[in-house]
Amino acid sequence: MTSESTPRAGTVAGAAIPQTVAALRAAFDAGRTKPLRWRLAQLDGLRRMLTERAAEFEDALLEDLAKNPTESQIAELGFVVGEIDHMRRNLRRWLRPRRVAVPGALMPARARVVLEPVGVVLVIAPWNYPVQLLLAPLVGALAAGNAVVLKPSELAPATSAAMARLVPQYLDPTAVAVVEGAVDETTELLAQRWDHIFYTGNGRVGRIVAAAAVEHLTPVTLELGGKSPVYVDESVDLAAAARRIAWGKFMNAGQTCVAPDYLLASRAVAGRLADELANAVRALYGDDPAQSPDYGRIVTDRQFDRLTGLLGAGRTAVGGGSDAASRYLAPTVLVDVPRDSAVMGEEIFGPVLPIVTVDGLDDAIAFIRNGDKPLALYVFSERREVRRRFLTETSSGAVGFGVPAAHLAVGGLPFGGVGESGSGAYHGRRSLETFSHEKAVLSKPLAPDTLQLIYPPYTEGKDRFARGLLRRLG
Repeated sequence: MTSESTPRAGTVAGAAIPQTVAALRAAFDAGRTKPLRWRLAQLDGLRRMLTERAAEFEDALLEDLAKNPTESQIAELGFVVGEIDHMRRNLRRWLRPRRVAVPGALMPARARVVLEPVGVVLVIAPWNYPVQLLLAPLVGALAAGNAVVLKPSELAPATSAAMARLVPQYLDPTAVAVVEGAVDETTELLAQRWDHIFYTGNGRVGRIVAAAAVEHLTPVTLELGGKSPVYVDESVDLAAAARRIAWGKFMNAGQTCVAPDYLLASRAVAGRLADELANAVRALYGDDPAQSPDYGRIVTDRQFDRLTGLLGAGRTAVGGGSDAASRYLAPTVLVDVPRDSAVMGEEIFGPVLPIVTVDGLDDAIAFIRNGDKPLALYVFSERREVRRRFLTETSSGAVGFGVPAAHLAVGGLPFGGVGESGSGAYHGRRSLETFSHEKAVLSKPLAPDTLQLIYPPYTEGKDRFARGLLRRLG
């Protein structure tokens, strides 16, 4: 970053962050980001970046997470391209003012709701999906007409460097900047005044972000995590269920916020399901997942040590092998896991799936309700009553019947948590609304002046009118 007022995306030293934010705010205040043509041009530029430079992003993701290029296309690059296309198809329609009915007592008048950009937005992304979780929020922020600072994760350094290098080549550098760095840079960013902060990560840092936002009364979207449970009963095809659970759990080596965290089943189902999960892991990654080009690695030594420290609970039915040098941890299934074990006390965020036995549906629902509200909940049951009870008697960011994680790919569904798993939502139209202010607009002509019926001085007749008006408005 130079000392000039115009920001250049890339590595920005902590001392230059206030200057960068000020320059972006000047661009926003000048109206640069508000025209629809600018918004569409940025979305087009973002799409071209992801398609023309796909190989560079794939290489970076392979370096950071050993992520297979096909998986990178499905869960990272292609995901964001789909989000862009969905936004572009609908943006003009979504931006149209929404007419609102006016009470008869205020007529003649017209009311509408207008979406306006909030201003300058900060997006802080995690390392596990460092393309998707940085750029999918950006789609909404740009579509809404905002200036944006992107903070990629330092734990995915190759992807962060690619963002810093490529973003200024495809997006307007006077309105979009990338700030690389770690704790010091993030701390300095959080000290600035923002119009919205969008953070994806864990609850501990989420609390820090929320506390910093309070200083300026800045709205915050927190996309956190939690222990997303899976319930399986005997009414389903266990082999088919196991394949989907294994796919959702072990993609990206389990480092997915909506991955199944633990599994609840009766004792009779749990044993059979463990066998089917073993078959599913072999089908996905072969007899030795360490040799599979489709299976990722743990992001850091610290995460690897934390995860291997959770392997002592219950009995290992599948996997359990590891290699510290390559940060490989095999797809692992634990059975007979005590409810108070360490692996059940925190979000796992890795390729370890504990199976906890329950005494039926009531016990499973009570167990889930006794913990924090999860980001997602998955139910594998063909019984309508079982599905209904999970839908109405538990609270979670999302519910998936028969499939984990796939709800993220439905553009019309808002994605977000509740309680400890987050606040606010995005994707599709909700992304546009998240980064916009819904401005209320009322237009009433000066003549005829029907408001004279409520002007002082108050008379007995006006009192009767006012009391009747309150009844009609109620």
